Amino acid sequence: MPAGNFALQSTLQFCNLSPVIAAHIHDALDQVRRLREIVLNRGPFRGYSGKARILSGLAALASAFVLSRAFVPATPHAHLLGWLAVLGVALLLNYGALLNWIFTEPKVRRHPVILKPALDALPALAVGGVLTIALIRAELYDFLFGVWMSLYGIAHMAYRQTLPGENYFVGVFYVLCGSACLLVPAVKFTSPWPMGLVFFAGELAGGTFLILMNDREKDLDNLEQKEEQP
Repeated sequence: MPAGNFALQSTLQFCNLSPVIAAHIHDALDQVRRLREIVLNRGPFRGYSGKARILSGLAALASAFVLSRAFVPATPHAHLLGWLAVLGVALLLNYGALLNWIFTEPKVRRHPVILKPALDALPALAVGGVLTIALIRAELYDFLFGVWMSLYGIAHMAYRQTLPGENYFVGVFYVLCGSACLLVPAVKFTSPWPMGLVFFAGELAGGTFLILMNDREKDLDNLEQKEEQP
């Protein structure tokens, strides 16, 4: 066979095969992307700060102490303002820490899918906000503690695959306490200690578990970096 014909046939065969090769390469890259997303989604979510949670629990306890003083009017509106202040402090602490992690962690900017677990709690928290507005409009203030605890506990349960397993039981604790507040008639909204003590205990436990998890993950990261060094 003349060399010219052989070269021409080889070129034609390569042209016919190149789309097939390109398709295989594209499929392989898609599999790698999907595998990377699975690995990132299954890893523990490290965006929440244990210290921020503990400080939020201390804020709840401090609020209960202040609201129980004689100089605070024993009215639902005064106590509602106090707990809204606690909510503001908790949001500032926890989501401030989350934003700091987003902007300081290079891996988050490279793989935004890591942030997906941060959305898991939003449905329960949104329902809690709607029920809060409805109960306030109906002046059923004594049900607020139970609703807040229960839905906050359900929000914890949504993280059962991305936060320490102990966090799930913190959620169970909140749900049980919330159910008790809803069923026991003696729990009054103007008595702040049930709310303060429950949220202090829950946030102290949840924050401690997060600190332990983050420390463990940092140790693993340091170990991997040492193994990668020549």
